[in-house]
Amino acid sequence: MRVFDTTLRDGEQSPGVNLSPEDKLIIARQLSRLGVDIIEAGFPAASPGELEAIKRISAEVGQGLSSEGEAPRENPPVIAAMARANLKDIDKAWEAVKAAKNPRVHVVMPTSDIHLKYKLGKSRDEVLEATRKAVSHAKQFCDDIEFSAEDSTRSDQDYLCRVLDVAVECGANTLNIPDTVGYSMPEEYGELIRMLFVRYGSTGEVFISTHCHNDLGVATANTLAGIANGARQIEVTVNGIGERAGNACLVETAMALYTRESFFGTLTSINKQEIGPSSRMVSELTGMRIQANKAITGANAFLHESGIHQDGILKNRSTYEIMNADELGLSVDGLVLGKHSGRSALRARLEKMGYLVDKAQLDDAFEIFKYAADRHETVNDELLHGLCAKLSLEIREPAQ
Repeated sequence: MRVFDTTLRDGEQSPGVNLSPEDKLIIARQLSRLGVDIIEAGFPAASPGELEAIKRISAEVGQGLSSEGEAPRENPPVIAAMARANLKDIDKAWEAVKAAKNPRVHVVMPTSDIHLKYKLGKSRDEVLEATRKAVSHAKQFCDDIEFSAEDSTRSDQDYLCRVLDVAVECGANTLNIPDTVGYSMPEEYGELIRMLFVRYGSTGEVFISTHCHNDLGVATANTLAGIANGARQIEVTVNGIGERAGNACLVETAMALYTRESFFGTLTSINKQEIGPSSRMVSELTGMRIQANKAITGANAFLHESGIHQDGILKNRSTYEIMNADELGLSVDGLVLGKHSGRSALRARLEKMGYLVDKAQLDDAFEIFKYAADRHETVNDELLHGLCAKLSLEIREPAQ
């Protein structure tokens, strides 16, 4: 399964995000460490600074070069640049990526009647001809051409196929099917991908790609439905950032495939140890905080407060966790002490702090702990030291 990361293009389109060329290069290097197959470095026609940033990424990350002290990547990621279906955009896209070892030009053309009428002011026949000219022009520069039919899920399917026919005829070898406004539901998106896979992708010569937005909260679910129905490229962003409510999340999608390999039967090339560092880096450089309950990389994703859950985790983590945080480059204690916590969790934390308590001492400590827990959101180590002082408990071994 090819991972096409668009953090630097669609992700940067998040309201309020403006990455400097240096920021973009830093993130591109990390995406290479993460193991993504394709990095969409940006939209060169947006500004001169954007063009220069993509050129730099192409010349460094696209050539397999790394930060000082790191070995070069033998097979560097594809570097892609987006272009609208006009010749000037495509020329700039090629200028931006041509220094990469594996360059890609990504041509985008709307196909829904809503976009044709209100955005382009073009007829269906005019869009077909523009598609023919654009993809043919891009194919003169490189063999790796992706074509995106913008607003695919609100397009007439017969007309969508007519446009895709032209794109393939002119040399596109990846067909991207965007749910541009997050309109589709998993079942219908999966059916659309299945139909297009049978029509274009079953021979293996053309890749069908997903690109899902999260306006209704189902971007990752739609992406997984696409995979289950024949998509062999996924377009995702780190932390799911992007226009409006964002895009399908790279981490969630990749870990769903890893955790449920027996169900999906496919994996990605993602290096799990780089998931945590990648998530933190993108959050810091974009200024977009990760919500606490965000799957996998949120602050609460591997934390447990319920006494029942904590007791299970202390006995075997698989009782309430389906992933290993250590394998994902995440540093997590796992237990949060609060009013829902039980004796097992309190004993474990006291032992970690160096206090060895017998049953009677634990009962006394637990009574005071519950009193404190009713008055604090969480009971931290400082409060626990004070609790132990009240009970005249002493540290009997060095704290771990």
